Amino acid sequence: MSNLIDIQSQIQKLQKQADEIKSKEFDKTVQEILAKMQAFGITTKDLQAALGAPRKGRGRPAVPSKTKPAKVKKVKGNANTVAAKYRGPNGETWSGRGLTPRWLSTLLAQGQSKDAFAIKD
Repeated sequence: MSNLIDIQSQIQKLQKQADEIKSKEFDKTVQEILAKMQAFGITTKDLQAALGAPRKGRGRPAVPSKTKPAKVKKVKGNANTVAAKYRGPNGETWSGRGLTPRWLSTLLAQGQSKDAFAIKD
């Protein structure tokens, strides 16, 4: 039977493998999703509506929309802005919230430490 340290080591190795696979397949998956969205005529508005309430019907015909996209209002001084906690070698930043960005996942998969990229006060 394995002890706790062996199991934790296996977990770390598997997590690195998962991160590598995810970063390799990310762009391909996005392209597949975009192709399906275009084939079915799905917009980001449709996706947002699906998150809030179920949609009636089975989709839309694959006809391009002739309407202009809605204008996005710019908000000055967003209260939800968080200071960056990590900076990458090419100047990329991350607040430490949400999904780990690809640049950091790649570096972590290469065996580097997240602390090495922490922004010191």
